[in-house]
Amino acid sequence: MRTSIKSMIAVVGIVGLLGAAPVAMAKDGDVIRRGACSGASDWKLKLSPQDGRIEVEFEVDSNKVGQTWQVRLTKNGNQIFSGSRTTQAPSGSFSVRKVTPNGVGNETIRGRAVNGATGETCVGSATFTA
Repeated sequence: MRTSIKSMIAVVGIVGLLGAAPVAMAKDGDVIRRGACSGASDWKLKLSPQDGRIEVEFEVDSNKVGQTWQVRLTKNGNQIFSGSRTTQAPSGSFSVRKVTPNGVGNETIRGRAVNGATGETCVGSATFTA
């Protein structure tokens, strides 16, 4: 009986450690922010250094294929992308990738997506420091 209890404790401890491990590691210099949208969807905004510029990746995951979203990205209040994206199989998500110049000091990037059919809104922001 004692052996099986010790075995169970060991297994629970290992599973707990595995569950605590991060799913993906960010590269050095990356800024990653995540959050919930106004409905059931989630967003992720990733800023990465790229040859003196900033690679911006804004992703929305609704877990529903075929939804059309209006998307806008701004940098320090100035629009750098505007367009529509449709969630794709198999995950029911979309992403927008944009590379933009890196100015002096802090660069605040904001992503906003609105589902035209449901009105659900996703808004995220992150600041990249040179």
